[in-house]
Amino acid sequence: MNAAPSPRVARFSFARWWSIVQKEFLQLRRDRVTFAMIVGIPIIQLALFGFAINDDPKHLPTAVVVSDQSPFVRSFISALKHSDYFDVVESLPDEASGRRALARGDVQFVVSVPVDFSRRLLRGEHPSLLVEADATDPVATASALQALPNLVQPVIDKDLTGALAHLNGRPAAFGIQVHRLYNPEGITQYNVVPGLIGVILTMTMVMMTGLAITRERERGTMENLLATPVQPLEVMTGKIVPYVFIGLLQVSIILAAARLVFHVPFAGSLIALYVAALLFIAANLTVGITLSSLAQNQLQGMQLTFFYFLPSILLSGFLFPFAGMPVWARFIGDLLPLTYFTRLVRGILLKGIGWSDMWPSVWPLALFTLLVMGVAVRFYRRTLD
Repeated sequence: MNAAPSPRVARFSFARWWSIVQKEFLQLRRDRVTFAMIVGIPIIQLALFGFAINDDPKHLPTAVVVSDQSPFVRSFISALKHSDYFDVVESLPDEASGRRALARGDVQFVVSVPVDFSRRLLRGEHPSLLVEADATDPVATASALQALPNLVQPVIDKDLTGALAHLNGRPAAFGIQVHRLYNPEGITQYNVVPGLIGVILTMTMVMMTGLAITRERERGTMENLLATPVQPLEVMTGKIVPYVFIGLLQVSIILAAARLVFHVPFAGSLIALYVAALLFIAANLTVGITLSSLAQNQLQGMQLTFFYFLPSILLSGFLFPFAGMPVWARFIGDLLPLTYFTRLVRGILLKGIGWSDMWPSVWPLALFTLLVMGVAVRFYRRTLD
């Protein structure tokens, strides 16, 4: 027997329409995650794009190697300190120490003064100061390097007076020789393509695992999983392992394209890169599992994933120079795994850094993974209860 047809609604009813509207508002109010995203994402975007993002970074960390103590050198270093683009943070004993500081990413510039600088200046030989720049990110150094020549003439006008006034002519009494290290031609792909490894891993790893537990919950298989005699840590790590292999496959594909298509140099160790990638994949998978434990459904899981991904891509130094951000934005960036992996992958590929230089970025990744895994296990136990 056929079912009776549903009664036909004769005309549009404002009362029925308003009831549907009220029901949707009630559902939005009960869905706290969605409501928080509606309010939170515009605020975060305004804060990030309005205050944190800066294409003209200033007060960049600079080290000096001074082998000639003279009034001319002191005046130039003082001019550096008072400029908007350079922030002299340390004095190093030799150029080798400066190269190591650049490789580790401790400083953006190293200014070296030769031992015979003052003597050659007074002889009218027009000596030069050496400025080495970490040019892995061409945007981060471009404005500062353009400002360097403007610091020379004020020093000359200040110190070359009286009996030394005859040295103040053309060409200038001394000059600046700039060496752009690691990316001397300023090729954008050398900076962007290595960073894409971290961005793609963040997006895929967090998204895939962010839906893992919510998918179990929506399909009704979560109850069966809770009834099995397995520990929370076993469930968490068991769900993570398959995605580790997927992440390593993605790394291999991007590395092959970077080398064969974009001709990105590979100065470091392939083993070191895969170790860093493995640690970074683990960090992102723990984030995804944690978000999956917090979300009540797959929609919330997607929303939380986007909420995490947006600050990661904007505050990690991938798109915009990290040193140009305000202190509060750098603080947030220092809490994100993508910040450290971006430094690692660029350092390994472009600078050829070794294991000791990797450590300042490796230990935060390891600590982040352990802490977030602890949070994930705690929320999963709450689900058990």
